[in-house]
Parts: sequence; structure tokens; C-alpha cells
Amino acid sequence: MSARRSSAGAHKGAAKPRLADRRRQSRRRLWILVSILALVALGAIFFALDRPALRIRSVEVRGADTLLPGPAPADLAEGVLAGAYFRLVPKDSAFFYPAQKIRAAIIAAHPEIAAISFGRDGLRTLVVKVSMHTAVGRWCGLAPTAGVAPYCYFFDPSGFIYAAVPEQDASTTAPSSSLVNSFPLYAPLADNAQEPMAATIARATQLPDALAFARQMASFGSPVSAVVVRSDPSSPGSGGGAEVDLLLASGTRVTYVLGHEEDAFSALTSAKPDLDLASGSLDYVDLRFPGKVYFKKKGE
Repeated sequence: MSARRSSAGAHKGAAKPRLADRRRQSRRRLWILVSILALVALGAIFFALDRPALRIRSVEVRGADTLLPGPAPADLAEGVLAGAYFRLVPKDSAFFYPAQKIRAAIIAAHPEIAAISFGRDGLRTLVVKVSMHTAVGRWCGLAPTAGVAPYCYFFDPSGFIYAAVPEQDASTTAPSSSLVNSFPLYAPLADNAQEPMAATIARATQLPDALAFARQMASFGSPVSAVVVRSDPSSPGSGGGAEVDLLLASGTRVTYVLGHEEDAFSALTSAKPDLDLASGSLDYVDLRFPGKVYFKKKGE
């Protein structure tokens, strides 16, 4: 009886490894089948992506009517679309085109563009929509130099400098006379930037009020010919901040503390009967001290 039990036990022990082997083989076959199907699927995807019907063949740019001279955005986009990812997926695929690189290439060549978005007209035409910076004035350096024509740049409402002003305003740019602020602005740049392109004007958040006050000067008898913002910590009226010189077309200089436009306007309004800003008889008007107006006549 004991011999029979031993033989049966041995038979069962030999069956178990064969069952485990069959299961391993089944799993191996399944993985092989899945891998083959995955390779076939990837091959089909790569084949489909390479079909002409799914590849971009033209680039249409919209909203670029006022671009400054430079490379055409469509040409820049087509240059980025050339080639393929890992030599497999074409970059001009209607589904995998490199939008970020196209955006970077176009803005690098045309900093007057504020934003770019993308769309498609069907599967074969990429639509590039550009939004331009809005020019509100011209930044012309730190201070005017007598007898030297300034080299100026356009800046937008945030004080961001984005394009050089052509020597002669072309029809594709905003002429100086059509700007909200036709007079030039002289001011330091933020973070002590040395190059104006893509820099921001210092104290940009205070500029709108300063420029609005400058435009109001015409109601006092003479328009502004230039605005100069300068830091002068040593000045008793500035409080260690910045001062503004409004250079009038009449030849008079009006000085006040940046950020105190309302006080300066009130003081100037109160003293208006005693001030002749139109004739150029005044050398300067000092509005830096609250509630007081100092002025000096030419020749005194």
C-alpha cells in the first residue's frame, strides 16, 4: 500500500511543472501577440501621418498687415515645419506640428507681435493668427541731446519696448502723429537694462498718469514737446523718487514729482492766471512742493 501511494504522489508532482510551463508559454505567446499588434499599430500610425492628406502644405498668416520689415512669418513657419521628429514623424503633420517653436521663431524676428495663436483651415493649411503690440508712444533714451536727432522705439501701454521707429514712418507702422502721445518720452529702463529692445521702461505703472498730465498741458497754453522722467534722490521735493520735466513747445520747463500728477494739476490750475506758458517768457515752473508754485522768468 505504501508503494502505491509513493508512485501516485510522484505522478502528481510531475504534472504540476508541466501545467506551470504551459501557463508561462501562454503568457509568452500573449505578450508576443500584443507586441506584434503594437508594432503593426505604430507602423500604421507612422504610415498614416506620412500621407499627404495629413500634412501641412501651406501657411496662412492673419493679422499681420502692420508688420515692420523683416522675414515673412509664413516663411519662418515653413522653415520650422521642415524635417521630422526622430526621422519618423514629419514636423508638418497636421496633428503634431511644433507650435511653440513656430511662435518663438516669428516673435524673435518680429518683436512687434504680442501674441500668436494657431488654427487650421482643413488639414493641409496652418493658420497663424498674430496680435500686434499697440504703440502708445516713443521712448527716445534717457535725456534729449541738443542738436542730435534721437533714435526712438515704440512702446506699448505696459511700457514694453518692442520695435525701433523707422527713420521715416512707413505706411506699415504707426506714424508719430497718430500715437496717443505724439511727444517723445525720455526715461530710464527697468532693471538697469542696457539694450532697449524687449526692455520695459522704469516705473511703467506710473507712466499712464504722467503721459495723461502731459497731454493736458495744451489747455494751459502750450503743448508738450517732450517728457523726461529722471531719478533725483537728492531733490527735496522728490522724496527719493523720480521727477518729471515737461518740456513745452513754448520753451518753458514744468517740473513735478512723478505720481503726484493730481496735485501738480491742481497747483497749476490755481496759478494759471499768473502764469504765461504760451509765450515762452518763463524759464521754468516748479510744482514739486505740495500746494506751492515756483517759477522763474527768463532773463532774471
